[in-house]
Amino acid sequence: MDKLEWQGKWNEIKGKVKQAYGDLTEDDLKHEEGKDDELLGKLQQKTGKGREELVKWINSL
Repeated sequence: MDKLEWQGKWNEIKGKVKQAYGDLTEDDLKHEEGKDDELLGKLQQKTGKGREELVKWINSL
């Protein structure tokens, strides 16, 4: 699986994710370097989507 490459665009991506899933909070979308798995786990719980599907979707933003 491709490594998530979010760092330069994280604020932009975060805004798009919040638009798509309005029930996500700032805390849900808190991203710290090296915590990709934790963030994806939170997104999986909130959206019901699988990890690979979420990674593909986020990388497309």
